Amino acid sequence: MPAVDAQSFLKALDWNTIEDPMDLMIWNRANTNLWLPERIALSSDKPTWRSLLATEQLLTMRVFMGLTLLDTIQSEIGVEHLKPHALTPHEDHVLNQFAYMESVHARTYSSIFMTLASTELIKSTFQWSYENEYLQTKGRLIADAYKTNDPIKVRIASVFLESFVFYSGFYWPLYLLNHPSGIKLPNSATAIKLIIRDEAVHGAYIGYKFRRLMATMGVKAREEARDYALDLMMKLYDNEVLYTEQLYSEVGLVEEVLHFVHHNANKALQNLGYDPIFPPEICKVNPKIIGSLKDDSSTTHDFFSVNGPSYFMPRYEETEDSDYALDPSDYRTSLYGGQMASITKNPVIYHN
Repeated sequence: MPAVDAQSFLKALDWNTIEDPMDLMIWNRANTNLWLPERIALSSDKPTWRSLLATEQLLTMRVFMGLTLLDTIQSEIGVEHLKPHALTPHEDHVLNQFAYMESVHARTYSSIFMTLASTELIKSTFQWSYENEYLQTKGRLIADAYKTNDPIKVRIASVFLESFVFYSGFYWPLYLLNHPSGIKLPNSATAIKLIIRDEAVHGAYIGYKFRRLMATMGVKAREEARDYALDLMMKLYDNEVLYTEQLYSEVGLVEEVLHFVHHNANKALQNLGYDPIFPPEICKVNPKIIGSLKDDSSTTHDFFSVNGPSYFMPRYEETEDSDYALDPSDYRTSLYGGQMASITKNPVIYHN
């Protein structure tokens, strides 16, 4: 039998031999956090959706549409440009999990749209996303950085996406939990908080990998990386100010949202190992928004646990032959773990 060149071996991934323990820790964390929008009772938000002013409904649709675009960019472009530069074989697989969850996030926004809004409003909101200068600009800035295929620039852009530019959109659903006329869209907010939890893990992990890469670089390369990061940050920030003003001026929240933007811009830079650039006085986030991210009486979800009382598990039934002849128009059934799960009107509630 001829000798086989060791370089030609097809190698199985060995999770028993870990080069970087952070890979296993984040893999476990990300999969412990795994969730699906089908298990959140979004339809329960219909009464409070109808109580929103027309301007508030439109803002809700637009912030969710902006988030949808960014999640699509990350799942379709971002992760694919991160993977070739993985520092370990296990990092590649962690990124696969991240890509899946970004797709789940985009699907979640569509689920919210379909549950709450008319077809006409959904179509017009997609059209708005194509034509909105500021949304398209931030998407292109991130996508163009990815397309450089530079391992440094790709990681910087990914951290800025995960830890910074999402957050002007996240503010509104958190604000609705503290709406002056009462809690609005609490189950949609549950989904948003699960998404924020995912993005926090993604941004911290990719930032960690960036810092490990920087540790192997010379002084000049590190300085060039920092210059690039600050330049991209300011381009994104200048655009984010205009985007925020356009979205939030009519509801009087521009200053509040910009404080949240500054706070998260600093967090993104810290994830990369850089010092904050925005002073504390313009980073003071409304305490009610911070409170909305914690387990309190105003929400239906414990942000820090895997699941909450508004997150339900489907009822499982034994499969029958007829289950495999699915009608595409029947949205009441889906497959979980090799068994047919019927989403009934009386779902099993999952308690931690």
